[in-house]
Amino acid sequence: MNQSVPAWERAPAFAFDAAHCRLSVLDQTRLPFEERWLQPASVADCVRVIREMNVRGAPLIGLVAAAGMAFATREDASDAGLERAAAALLASRPTAVNLGWALARMRATLGPAPPGARPALAAREVLELQRSEYACCERIGAHGAALLGALATSERVQRRGRLNVLTHCNAGWLATGAWGTALAPVYRAAADGIAVHVWVDETRPRNQGARLTAWELAQAGIEHTVVVDNCAGHLMQHGEVDVCLVGSDRTSARGDVCNKIGTYQKALAAADNGVPFYVALPCSTIDWSIEDGLREIAIEERDASEVLLLEGAGTDGVLRTLRHAPAGSRARNVAFDVTPARLVGALVCEHGVFAPSAAEMARLRAVAGATPERV
Repeated sequence: MNQSVPAWERAPAFAFDAAHCRLSVLDQTRLPFEERWLQPASVADCVRVIREMNVRGAPLIGLVAAAGMAFATREDASDAGLERAAAALLASRPTAVNLGWALARMRATLGPAPPGARPALAAREVLELQRSEYACCERIGAHGAALLGALATSERVQRRGRLNVLTHCNAGWLATGAWGTALAPVYRAAADGIAVHVWVDETRPRNQGARLTAWELAQAGIEHTVVVDNCAGHLMQHGEVDVCLVGSDRTSARGDVCNKIGTYQKALAAADNGVPFYVALPCSTIDWSIEDGLREIAIEERDASEVLLLEGAGTDGVLRTLRHAPAGSRARNVAFDVTPARLVGALVCEHGVFAPSAAEMARLRAVAGATPERV
């Protein structure tokens, strides 16, 4: 494996051919057992791959939604056609704010143009979004790596010989297209010569940590260990976690963070054990229209089958779905939870590192500038 070529270039999660308006995405429901690429070619296809989680991660969902709008300009470039497409894409998943943000940006770009000019304009805008996401995540990596570098100088880390990072769910290049959010600092720190080890929460019920984050880190040659979700508190109690680093699907104006279910528990354990708890995110994930994340963020609830069934490969390599709860048992599948700002040590974004305080959030909003109107 050529480690000099970044993993996201060897197996890109998102590839858009603007000249021919063609999209290729890595099917994340098949990883780590099979690398299969899908070619969504319509608005309906993009809705399906988002809803069925063939693609996931807030920034990547936004990119696929933008591509969906490019397809819409070829299906029906009228104002009414674009409105229908945007509504269908927005309904595909409710929690990740980047979905609405990307749709708003595409509509703002396409709205003033005549229908005949919209297909070429949409294709160029998808590429511009992809380029901006790459640059954004690269900057998040640089700012976050500075924090990791400071932690790596501690006596405990020096004695152990490695920096232990704990992450939850998947917030790497599979979730963004390149670098990642929470994993970008890890990749940058490793490139800077810091010995990094990652505790990977399996992240039930879909096991995005065990299946996706572990696969990503292996592709990049980063040392890692998969642990069950409920192991994190124990590791922190015994001094085996130096920092918790997670992503965000939607962050409120005051710094409340909505992320994969189980994140709140990690923040509580981190607070009890004096472990820094950082959130890495692009500013497009901040919903400035929401103040109280606990009460105002819509939390997605998914089908109970994701809790009641497990998917994996047998010793023969064949992918199978198995029931691991009694027939007739019910389940509730809440996909996200909200970590209050008081438990967040810092927000790491493309503009730097900010505390989730009123003054710092106001400064971040000023630095980030105005965001597009929500869909």
